[in-house]
Order: sequence, then structure tokens, then C-alpha cells
Amino acid sequence: MSTFTVGDPASIGVAFLGVGRMGQTHIQTLGGIRNVRVLVVADQDPAAAERGRQIARAGRATSDPLDAINDPAVEAVVISTPTDTHATLIEAALRAGKAIWSEKPIALNLVETSRVVNVWRTAGLPVQLGFMRRFDPGYVRAKALIDAGELGRIEQFRAYSRDTYPPSAEFIKGSGGSFLDMAVHDFDLARFLVGEVEEVSSWGNVLIDERFSRGDDIDTSVTMLRFRNGALGVVEMSRRSVWGYDIRTEVAGATGKVVVEAPVKTPITFSRRFGFEGDHYENFPDRFEVAYRLELEAFFETLAAGRTPTPGPEEALETLRLAVAARRSWREGRPVKLDDVTIENPD
Repeated sequence: MSTFTVGDPASIGVAFLGVGRMGQTHIQTLGGIRNVRVLVVADQDPAAAERGRQIARAGRATSDPLDAINDPAVEAVVISTPTDTHATLIEAALRAGKAIWSEKPIALNLVETSRVVNVWRTAGLPVQLGFMRRFDPGYVRAKALIDAGELGRIEQFRAYSRDTYPPSAEFIKGSGGSFLDMAVHDFDLARFLVGEVEEVSSWGNVLIDERFSRGDDIDTSVTMLRFRNGALGVVEMSRRSVWGYDIRTEVAGATGKVVVEAPVKTPITFSRRFGFEGDHYENFPDRFEVAYRLELEAFFETLAAGRTPTPGPEEALETLRLAVAARRSWREGRPVKLDDVTIENPD
């Protein structure tokens, strides 16, 4: 992204879009990043926009995201709006010549995502997508060990994600489904840690909440992965975990393995009567609190230094392709090769 530079690396003007659940997390994070000035906050709900303005101590609030994007003092746009608005707002920011950090995904289908990727390639501007687990210290260390060859040839990958609570019926209908909304984080980790996937086989069922059936979705799944480098993998997903937010990733090789998990939230276990107890993270905002901060810090550090942020739109496209392949495998009851998931044959 060599054509983009900020006016003052120590003071980057930002438009912040979307003050919902994740938006509130991100806008509070921005307040602790030294080289960021939030100039304008936008949300379709004027009251939410004003709350965000107060949190960020921004100059103004608006209900029009295009007004925020096109503010001439804005150099970078942070997008945390509903999923179905991401593509439109990313394109608008690209056409306005702004750098972009956006929550994943770009869009919920390959056609729209590919269109945005093509606009990005033409624009030559910095764009980073919010796959926050790549910035979690545990995953960063695991990636470094793998890249250094400490595990030897990679043979197996295993990941499971269990959300604490099922989402609302409204969210289920608009999320794109559990493969694209939730398991996609583990698919992205599979690509990040091990490499590209050649073929998937998925099974899914509704075992927790019938609202998923009504939303043409599943709440429990297992996906088998065959990587192009010969490694094999498993991704397990569940929309309920009554004991707390439950995330674990394991990569095993010829000479070692890494395991990334956070078994207790408070660093203490209480032992008595031949047993012990500790606490779990309640949900993703507290488990990945550090990662949410680090991903935004990394984005603004790369802008200040004139480097290219990552993961970018092409990474997001390939992770979406993997999630679409898993969903197709579940729907059609057969293995699906990634090479068969194309723009001409998207879903």
C-alpha cells in the first residue's frame, strides 16, 4: 500500500462508525492509543452516536456514516457497524481515499466480497480486517514457534469454540450462519497457523435451540480439514457452554506441539477437600480483551510507519471461501474441495 501516508503519524484523524456492542469495546480501546484522534462518531441511532462521541471525546457525532467518512480531516475509518453494511462502507471509504480498519467479514458472500477486494486492489489503500485472534499473545507465540520450525512438520490441527450463550433470533437470521459467523474464527486460525485447506467435510445439527432451525442454521458442528501440505484438522463449534466461554486450539508436529487456551480468568485456583476450583471467562469481550486492543494498535502503528496492515482483504476472502465450503459440505452432505468454491460457483 505504498501510495498512502498520514499527515502526522503522531496524530491520525479517525472517523468511528457503529457504537453497538463491539463498537463500544473498540471506541474505548481507541482512547488508549496515543497517536489516534477520533474526530467524528457515526451511528444510525443519534443517541448512540452521542454516547460514542462522549466516550471518544470526539468533536462531533452524526447519524450519517458517509458524512463521517468524507470529513476532510479524517485519514482513517474504523467500521464496527452491522455486518450487512460493511461492504458498502468499506467501498465508500476506499473511494474517499481513507485507510480502513473494519470488523470481519467484508460481506457474507463471495461475490460481494470479491467486488470489494477488487476495489481495494485498484485503490491501493491500507485495509485491515478484525480477526482479533491473530493478535492474541498466545496465538502470536504459537505462530512464531511454528514458523521457526520448532514443531517440525505440521501433522494435525484441532480447534474448538463454544460460545457461552446462544445469540438472539434476530442475530441468527442476519449472521450468515454459524459457519460464517462463529466457526470462521477457527477457520482463519487454521489458515494462519497451518496453511491453506484443500478439502472440507462438515456435519452440523440443532442440539441446543430450535431458533437455529427456524433460521436455517445449526448450533453444533464438526468440520474435518485436509490441508494442502498434507496435515489434517478438526474444527468443533457449539453455540452454548454453560460452564463459560470455551476456546482451545492445538497444533501438533513431528517434534512438538502448541496448545492455546485460557483455562481460568482469574490467575488463581482454590484447593480444598481433595479438589480445586477456578473461574472461566464469561464471553469473548473479556477473553480477547487484549487482542482487541492489540489489533487496533497494530493497525495504527502500521499506518504511522507506512507499512501494510494485515490481515487484509485477500486474507478475509480466502477465510470466507473456507467457511462457505464448510457450509456447503454441511448442506449437501459431501466433502467439498476449496478449488470448487469460486465466484462463478459461490454457494
